[in-house]
Amino acid sequence: MASSSTPKYNSNSLESSSIKRTLKDGTNWEKNEEIPRLPGETRVTDKDVIYMCPFNGPVKGRVYITNYRLYLRSLENDPVVVLDVPLGVISRIEKMGGASSRGENSYGLDITCKDMRNLRFALKQEGHSRRDIFEVLTKHAFPQSHNLLFFAFANEEKFSENGWMVYNPMSEYRRQGLPNERWRVTFINEHYGLCDTYPSLLVVPYNATDDDLKKVAAFRSRNRIPVLSWIHPENQAVIMRCSQPLVGMSGKRNKDDERYLDIIREANGQISKLTIYDARPNVNAVANKATGGGYESEDAYPNAELFFLDIHNIHVMRESLKKLKDIVYPNVEESHWLSSLESTHWLEHIKLVLTGAIQVADKVSSGRSSVLVHCSDGWDRTAQLTSLAMLMLDSYYRTIEGFEVLVQKEWISFGHKFASRIGHGDKNHADADRSPIFLQFIDCVWQMSKQFPTAFEFNEQFLITILDHLYSCRFGTFLYNSESLREKEKVTEKTLSLWSLINSEKSKYTNPFYSKELNRALYPVASMRHLELWVNYYIRWNPRIRQQQPNPVEQRYMELLALRDDYMRRLEELQITNNSKISNSSASSTSPSQMMSQVQTHF
Repeated sequence: MASSSTPKYNSNSLESSSIKRTLKDGTNWEKNEEIPRLPGETRVTDKDVIYMCPFNGPVKGRVYITNYRLYLRSLENDPVVVLDVPLGVISRIEKMGGASSRGENSYGLDITCKDMRNLRFALKQEGHSRRDIFEVLTKHAFPQSHNLLFFAFANEEKFSENGWMVYNPMSEYRRQGLPNERWRVTFINEHYGLCDTYPSLLVVPYNATDDDLKKVAAFRSRNRIPVLSWIHPENQAVIMRCSQPLVGMSGKRNKDDERYLDIIREANGQISKLTIYDARPNVNAVANKATGGGYESEDAYPNAELFFLDIHNIHVMRESLKKLKDIVYPNVEESHWLSSLESTHWLEHIKLVLTGAIQVADKVSSGRSSVLVHCSDGWDRTAQLTSLAMLMLDSYYRTIEGFEVLVQKEWISFGHKFASRIGHGDKNHADADRSPIFLQFIDCVWQMSKQFPTAFEFNEQFLITILDHLYSCRFGTFLYNSESLREKEKVTEKTLSLWSLINSEKSKYTNPFYSKELNRALYPVASMRHLELWVNYYIRWNPRIRQQQPNPVEQRYMELLALRDDYMRRLEELQITNNSKISNSSASSTSPSQMMSQVQTHF
């Protein structure tokens, strides 16, 4: 593992297209090296193949497999075709054709990726050439299924910033003005004994004891009790998060849970009811009663009002993304584009998530009411809603540092199941736990940045880089399902943080149009007329659709940033010169008698 020091390597291969005319990705090449390599990256094997390019037809090339990536370079130099695919991006590897296959290029491998693209390689049938590369790829693309470590544990890159220092929960709560006379910090979960998917440090009502918390945990799914995510700096209304109550078919009640929610309501200091937002459709919440779950009834919680937000479950979202992938890669049907996009329902789901977050934010800010957000287990839709509402209400989270803190806090520390939802290193591509929940969140953030282009310090490349490394397994940031598991695996000691990469080259991810506005709430328009498909992410692998390279908008970004830095430097120089002139003028205008009076000593 590498520690903080001068950057040794800077790879932009993920951020650029998978099919390149020339290698312009900023990669460092060593003499006699056929492939770029990160510190700690080792070559495993290489083989001649035919890449079945869906855009340019068959391309003869040589594919190299390392412990981090699949890298293909065409044998012909005009034009040079390059594929650079981190193995963590691979979802599925299948054999194509058999020993009796007779068609040209009908024998080889089909590779399905998690980032909206598929790859196909044809190989020679003789000499078990496919078996060797299939076994190597399967072993290193799915290390968890072969008792191997992720590449993140072998990565020896060095950066000038230590990304693990970005988030300190106590510092973040202090920034919010906590603890105070109504809210306290508890370490009841220090060793993850109360809830193994929650962080060790929690903020709860001052009037609730740790014994109260234990009793409430018994009535909440996975022991995920209501805890504070964010407090409004002026009206003291809060955003709380938790999991569903264990009501069941018999409609069980728990006096401790009911009292606890009343304490939360009273801590606001307002007379209003506690507002509960259940992210699920009503029918799903009712169905959850059959498995012991449920929702807060009006009879049991008379001082609360409940709203269902109709956001569908992980399985619906997974199928929606699959449909979207089918219409954007490899071919886009122009004649049926709008109807095809509508049939995926992807933007409808984005709309529902944004609409729910707007309701949460508005209730806290304008309604001055504390809110409690949950879905079933409180680690998917709940994280989407709380983090987006906080992004709308708190301008700090719209900075590069603040957004990193938001992701670390609401997603990583509060137990979004990244390993299960992404399938890191797992060959079971059909796992029902996989779902693009975090991708949806980032898509919602992008939609907001489009509607408020000066409100975010970060640019589109920042969001795309986060998503690329969500899959890559180059960093430890998104590995494992919970804070407790990351501590067990010593992730912060043995791997690097994605924020180390980003914070070591911030200018690349900075929006030059950013205008810092404190305490300004943002409410995006969540109607279908105002939502767009994120073409630069979902269709970037299609050379017929993607923006020309290099991206002119990115180029303009860099030019504007350079201009801004130059103007700031000149302004500082002028201020120094001006201050120097004022000082010299003051000194020369002081009379000898005045100077004497300044040094006289009075007894």
